[in-house]
Amino acid sequence: MTNHVHLLATPQDKDGLSRMIQALGRKYVQYFNDTYGRTGTLWEGRYKPTLVDSEHYLLTVYRYIELNPVRAGMVNHASEYPWSSYQSNAIGKEIALITPHSEYFNLGKDKEDRQQHYRQLFQG
Repeated sequence: MTNHVHLLATPQDKDGLSRMIQALGRKYVQYFNDTYGRTGTLWEGRYKPTLVDSEHYLLTVYRYIELNPVRAGMVNHASEYPWSSYQSNAIGKEIALITPHSEYFNLGKDKEDRQQHYRQLFQG
């Protein structure tokens, strides 16, 4: 996306997400400012966490995030956007930064079955 980020993350402890966002913000802002010779913050506002507390809602959030670049007219299909988990979850591409959510494993009995069911979320 050109003006915002959606990040679906499952923290290992109650403060994990907050610490991760703080560290990411500090490191990325420092990198960006050093690279482009600027100072100050990059973010318009604070991050807005939302609790995803059910399998159905998790799949809805996956679909919303993965289709965001399609709705924005950046790509024709979610598989074309390189900065999402679609290629990992639907196609099986190994991406070091992505760990499948435990609920993802409920989509099927094996990797191919899960990928097929995940792709079905994006049809029609």
